[in-house]
Amino acid sequence: MTETKLEQGSDGVVDLLGMLAYATLTGFFRLSDDATLAAALPDKVALAEMAVAEHSRFRQVLGRLEELDADADAAMQPFVHALDAFHARTRPADWIEGLVKAYVSDGISADFYRTIADLLDPRTQALVYEVLADTTGRSDFVVASVRAAILADPSVAGRLALWARRIVGEALGQAQRVAAEREPLARLLAGGDPAQLGKRFAKLTDGHSGRMAALGLVNQSSWATSATLPAGRS
Repeated sequence: MTETKLEQGSDGVVDLLGMLAYATLTGFFRLSDDATLAAALPDKVALAEMAVAEHSRFRQVLGRLEELDADADAAMQPFVHALDAFHARTRPADWIEGLVKAYVSDGISADFYRTIADLLDPRTQALVYEVLADTTGRSDFVVASVRAAILADPSVAGRLALWARRIVGEALGQAQRVAAEREPLARLLAGGDPAQLGKRFAKLTDGHSGRMAALGLVNQSSWATSATLPAGRS
């Protein structure tokens, strides 16, 4: 993508970075809260370290906004209500639901940003990939913790599978509403072809089955992934 293309679509890029910035900021808060809920000290330490890393990613995104001469607060503001509403509607009942929420919502978010990475200028594209790349340790921790919880009490598997399905539906519904409300972002996501917008959202469920299998929830969630996911509540 040339600098001319970046200039023409810079409002959409700023929207995207504003959304990513606020998402990483709320991720920092969420991981900090999860650390306080963890019963075991090693889990508290692991989650606290993840929160620190998430805050570092937040600062990276702010740096790119500064390079674009964008006001970071103004860039994040349009997404505050939407993301806060998502987290309010999907407040976990316990620590293990919090881990599943983090894993599923982070996976959907990563898939979302990867689907549009090729539409970004090289510097922003590199930043997005860098922010997404440093989540493997977090995923490994969540998978191990959830599998251990299921092994200790197999009855939680069904509840967690339904919870994961709800998270996917809420996340997709919220993302669609945000795109509908933010015309610059919608133009960027469409990449010059309005028909691509729906296709990009449809692809976001592709990785769900794999994530559920990694958590040990494949049998409980197989019926859910074949059904139409809910759009989420308004």
